[in-house]
Amino acid sequence: REKNRPKNRRAGSWSNCFISDPRTADWFLSGKLGHLFVILTTYVYFCTSAGPRYMKDRKPYDLKLVIQAYNLMQVLASGYLVYEGLMAGWLHDYQFSCQPVVPGEKGLRMAKAVWIYFMLKIIELLDTVFFVLRKKNNQVSYLHVYHHTLMPICAWIGLTFLPGGHGTLLGLINSFIHVIMYMYYFVAALGPEYQKYLWWKKHLTAMQMVQFCIVFLHNFQILFRDCNYPKFINVLLTVQAGYFFYLFGAFYNAQYIKSRRKQKAQENATLANGLENKANGIANGKVKEH
Repeated sequence: REKNRPKNRRAGSWSNCFISDPRTADWFLSGKLGHLFVILTTYVYFCTSAGPRYMKDRKPYDLKLVIQAYNLMQVLASGYLVYEGLMAGWLHDYQFSCQPVVPGEKGLRMAKAVWIYFMLKIIELLDTVFFVLRKKNNQVSYLHVYHHTLMPICAWIGLTFLPGGHGTLLGLINSFIHVIMYMYYFVAALGPEYQKYLWWKKHLTAMQMVQFCIVFLHNFQILFRDCNYPKFINVLLTVQAGYFFYLFGAFYNAQYIKSRRKQKAQENATLANGLENKANGIANGKVKEH
């Protein structure tokens, strides 16, 4: 099969973006766009329509132990992917400025890591399912659903056509962020008494925004140099990284900046009212003394 693989994927060639990699052709869900479409369509329909209607007159499910186990699994799996991504290339011979897909057996370790990453993106759809079953519908936002829908698509493209190379830096950084993120979720799932240890939530959002900045720069800079990696993919990742930065930035602004300003304004108003009432009380007391 390897001899049928194209010798050279010319930079900027749109047609070569969609030549499947024979090494991953027989792997579970690789190349099966119809299967992925069914999974993601079912996910969106359940989380935005069928699920909330099903839960409308039901009590929230108690999934505490399930979620704890799930989050711990995600921490371990994401940590493993960080290790594999480093060992398979980014700690050794992968180049930030331009990294083509490594062919043959030499690049097989990274290809396997890409498949595991893709499977994790599918499993992560359970994040939203858990929200629905626990009647946390306020957390099923456009940002959340869009992010969880798009990431499996990006990972599927990588697995099917480009299992390695330049785009895998996204998976490496994203896996590192997920180690921290799911550790946060694990601690949060332990109970209210652990909330005092979760003061760093806003810093997690900031780290996610830094992630998108790195991915944006990593793919934007390659658009202006000759590299044996499809420019179409770099454009796609650049645009999506920019859009995700905008969405997460808007969330950060609303959640931590505007809400903090509103809270501060309310505190100032309460303090001002207290001082005014105190002054009025003193004034009324003096009038009575006369």
